[in-house]
Amino acid sequence: MGNPFKFGTIVDEEYFTDRVREVEYICRFIESANHLILISPRRFGKSSLVAKALRQSRRKNITVNLQQTTSVADFSAKLLREFFKIHPLERVRHLISHFRIIPTITTNALTGTMDVSFQPGVDSSMLIEDVMALIENAHTDDDRIVIVLDEFQEILDLDPHLDKKLRAIMQAQHHINYILLGSQESMMTDIFEKKKSPFYHFGQLMRLGKLPREDFHHYLTERLKSVYAGDIDELADRVLDYTLCHPYYTQQLAANIWQIGVLQPKTEDVIASAIDLIVTTHGLDYERLWMNLNRTNKWILRQLATRSSLQTGEYRTSTIYSALKRLQKEGYVIYSDRYEIEDPFFREWIIKES
Repeated sequence: MGNPFKFGTIVDEEYFTDRVREVEYICRFIESANHLILISPRRFGKSSLVAKALRQSRRKNITVNLQQTTSVADFSAKLLREFFKIHPLERVRHLISHFRIIPTITTNALTGTMDVSFQPGVDSSMLIEDVMALIENAHTDDDRIVIVLDEFQEILDLDPHLDKKLRAIMQAQHHINYILLGSQESMMTDIFEKKKSPFYHFGQLMRLGKLPREDFHHYLTERLKSVYAGDIDELADRVLDYTLCHPYYTQQLAANIWQIGVLQPKTEDVIASAIDLIVTTHGLDYERLWMNLNRTNKWILRQLATRSSLQTGEYRTSTIYSALKRLQKEGYVIYSDRYEIEDPFFREWIIKES
């Protein structure tokens, strides 16, 4: 039997942890003609959740992560490349003939996959308009496609006017459902909740929280009981107390516990051993992160790591608030019912180094 826990990539099938209600909600929602905006901190599983819902719904879909795009032209090329995965070029060649700027399309002889590129310096507005029109015209009311744009807040970095351009295009489309994901809560809220934003109230807003503890507890006990001879309920509780039910880090810790249980079944404290292994493995990475932080950020992270008060008088409240927002934007800190360090193993490293 292989390790029953998976992290670091899209989690699916037997590795997927519950989220039954959320999957059902998304499946039902995309059967309508509406759009969905899904916001959650990084590594909460939103990409895996949407991927599972799309598989379950069997809807045609395209996914592009805007964090991995470098320009509007690159974004257009990636959309077109994904489009060709579900629509063979031969069937849509007549639609491409209407492009004002013809893309360069090559086929990998070994894999059969297609690559798309545009000549540098071309008008990016024309590119995105033509690609979006192609996707729209290739579908009908009875055969709508879902376009998933991950890390959607990055559109503002690609081009400061791209939000206006995309909104103008999207509002005229009838054959596409959009699911727009984002991990920067403040930026996503500004994009979809500020009245002056082009995307104000563009779709249904959905916020993804941590997994319910009871569901995660059951998930852990079922998968760890075969390699752990002690009190399995206590073990699951300790794991969740440590990770605070964060989906990614719970999977990571559980995967290491399972591995130790298989290879070193007589380990006295399997959780402590697993935590120490992870912290040691990533120690150099944590040190690099730490060295690039300013003094205020280091102080705040130490206070959060040791669960100490931030209101000690050492910094003004406004300074603390600004620093927390900056750390949240950079992914070091998340907020659910309180501010906490996103990575519990980085938290452990900070405590050990303090």
